[in-house]
Amino acid sequence: MSSGLGIPTIQTVAPAVHFAPPPPPLDPQALPHTGMLHLHDAAGQASAHLADAAGHAVHQAADAALQVLGSLSGVLLAGRAALLGTRVLAAAAVRAAEEQRCLERQQRLAATAAEQWEAAAFAAVRVNARRRALLSRVARAAAHGGPPGPPPPPDVPPPLTPVGERLGELRREMARAEEALRRAEDRQAAWEQQRLAALLRLDEERDDDWQRALRESRLRTLGRFSAERTADAEARQLPRQTTPRQTTPRRGPAALGPEEVRRTGAEILGELDPYADTKAGELAAGAVRDAVRRAADDPRRARIHLTEARKFVRDANKQAQRTREAQEKAALHYDFLVYETPRGAEDLPPAPDAVALLRRALEEGTALTPAEQELVRCRVEERLHALEAMYVREQCAGAVAELARRFGGRAGAGRPEGQEIRLDWTPDGWEPGHWLRATLVDGRLRVATMYRGTPGERTPEQRALDDARCAEAQQRFAEFEKISGALGLDLELEVERTEGALPGVLGEDAWVLDELIEEAGPAAGTHRDVPRDAPRHRTVDGDGRR
Repeated sequence: MSSGLGIPTIQTVAPAVHFAPPPPPLDPQALPHTGMLHLHDAAGQASAHLADAAGHAVHQAADAALQVLGSLSGVLLAGRAALLGTRVLAAAAVRAAEEQRCLERQQRLAATAAEQWEAAAFAAVRVNARRRALLSRVARAAAHGGPPGPPPPPDVPPPLTPVGERLGELRREMARAEEALRRAEDRQAAWEQQRLAALLRLDEERDDDWQRALRESRLRTLGRFSAERTADAEARQLPRQTTPRQTTPRRGPAALGPEEVRRTGAEILGELDPYADTKAGELAAGAVRDAVRRAADDPRRARIHLTEARKFVRDANKQAQRTREAQEKAALHYDFLVYETPRGAEDLPPAPDAVALLRRALEEGTALTPAEQELVRCRVEERLHALEAMYVREQCAGAVAELARRFGGRAGAGRPEGQEIRLDWTPDGWEPGHWLRATLVDGRLRVATMYRGTPGERTPEQRALDDARCAEAQQRFAEFEKISGALGLDLELEVERTEGALPGVLGEDAWVLDELIEEAGPAAGTHRDVPRDAPRHRTVDGDGRR
């Protein structure tokens, strides 16, 4: 038999892939000769879009702007984004903006359509996560109240929905959403800063110099907060604990008279992050008050208190930054886990336990424990693995549809029990006795040459025709690899046998390839030992994840 085995892995996510309705249960009596969906038949067949999707992806040479993002591609990219760091997503937003500027300047882009869509989808996920985190923050602030009155109602646009959008329009919507979100975050940060000042009683001091220094320091902090929330700034940032920041120059020992102590203390307190925890801010304010009280009779002790205040402010700012990132991460995970597939498509694994934890974290502003974070990560990965398995299945079917489009013949798909998908293709000239079959089981793709019939002795003429079909199949295996690569799959078929064919019934559940090959025994050729729980896709960690 001519057969091969490969494990399809995702290299790039092709943008135009949609969810497909699962194939209906097979009815051998109603479909005695086919028992499958015809991939080439566009009239009402549930998988008809595969041929078009394959053609678009294979020939996408290049105008990404002409494509729209498919439903499966979109949520798969969102799932991959959910496992990335916030600064990686910010870097993607920077790439997306630069690609748009290149298009506007009519410059040629070296990036492929898939890479451009990945950057845009990641950037959209980032915007949506920041939006949900901001709305949750405002809701919590409104519930708790504050001396300045209720927080300003955030004027933000609806969440970005990339699916069905063209790339250029998505980028323009993203730019508008980014700007609106930045303004809303600035307003909320100013309100948070006012509340913090009121809670710490920083405005009770009547000294003009104190008030002026405090006001100027607050304005600098707000400006820095706004500047650091841009994608460019976030993408450039190193972790804050190792990044030196230019702050107000510290006064030398000889310069710290009582008035200088007051002004320096005001500058230190003004640098508190708008989202700093009140208790941490109170420690800093207490240290400044102690410094002011000791300034006249013990300048050395006053300097020690100011040093303590700087440390409290630095620690509070670090914690505020970590809290913002944790909230945006929770929002990102929440959005991904509550996503529901389109009507008629296969459902994704539910995750009510993780969703409840994330909802609580967003509503109450609490941090997840390490155990809770691990549970959420596992649920995100489970859902992502299910999506990647769907994507591989769709793209394998798309590759067979493209083979039929290029070389003629009939192609169909079925989903027998125990198989992710079964694909049969009868090239032109192979009817009625032979066809090629591919089955995807536990992430392994098995391809083989089939003949219509039952196991048993074949005549010399039949064996000769079997061998001729197997020789032709070798060429088709190579074409299948190339088409799969164009669809974003890495598939290296290991040819196990080059002669003979397997018995079967076209389009029916009569036999599964793996079972037939195992029954054939050692004479059937080498069988690569792949465990049943082998991964169905490649997972790339870090910034290079695609």
